[in-house]
Amino acid sequence: MIRIVIAEDQGMLRGALASLLELESDLEVVAQARNGEEALAFIEEYKPDVSLLDIEMPLKSGLDVAEHIRERGLPTRVMILTTFQRPGYFERAVKAGVLGYLLKDEPSDRLAEAIRRVAAGYREVSPELAFGIMRDENPLTEREREILRLAGSGLAAGQIAETLFLSHGTVRNYISEILSKLEVKSRIEAVRLAEEKGWI
Repeated sequence: MIRIVIAEDQGMLRGALASLLELESDLEVVAQARNGEEALAFIEEYKPDVSLLDIEMPLKSGLDVAEHIRERGLPTRVMILTTFQRPGYFERAVKAGVLGYLLKDEPSDRLAEAIRRVAAGYREVSPELAFGIMRDENPLTEREREILRLAGSGLAAGQIAETLFLSHGTVRNYISEILSKLEVKSRIEAVRLAEEKGWI
C-alpha cells in the first residue's frame, strides 16, 4: 500500500484528489493539508511514501515544503502539482529532490500511475512542462538573480552595491546586462518578467 499526504489549499480540489486516489486499491490517503505548515506537520507525523504538494499554498509553498523535507531528511518522495509552467519553479524543484512535477489537469489514471512510479523512485514530469522548460530556460546568472531580487525589494543601485560589497559601477553594469538579456527597458519590467517566469 502506498501511503500519501495531499497538500492543497483549495478544499474542493483537495477532496476530489483524495476521493479519486482512494478508488485505487493500492493507494491510501493518510492526511490532507490546507497549507504548507500543516503539510510538513502531517509528513513528519505520518511518514507517507509520497507527498503530493500544490506549488502555491499559504504559509509555505510546495517548494518550501520540499526544501524542508530534503534538509530534514524526511523519508517521503515528493510530487508537485501545478498550473504554472514556470522554469524557475522547476529548477527549484529539481534542486529540492522533487521526483514528480505534474500539471493539475492530468487525467486521474495518469496521476495514480505517476504516484506509483515516484514511490518506486522514478522521475515523472508532464511532457508539456518539460517542453516549456526546455524552451524557456533562465538566462540570468546566480549573481544577476541576486541583484534583481534586491532591486525587486525596492533597493536602489547604491544600496545593492553596499549589501553585496560591490562597487556602484559594477552593480550598474550588472543591471544593464540584466535589461539586455531580458530585452526590457527598466528594472521594474525586468523584475516583473523574472517573477512571472519563476526565475527569481
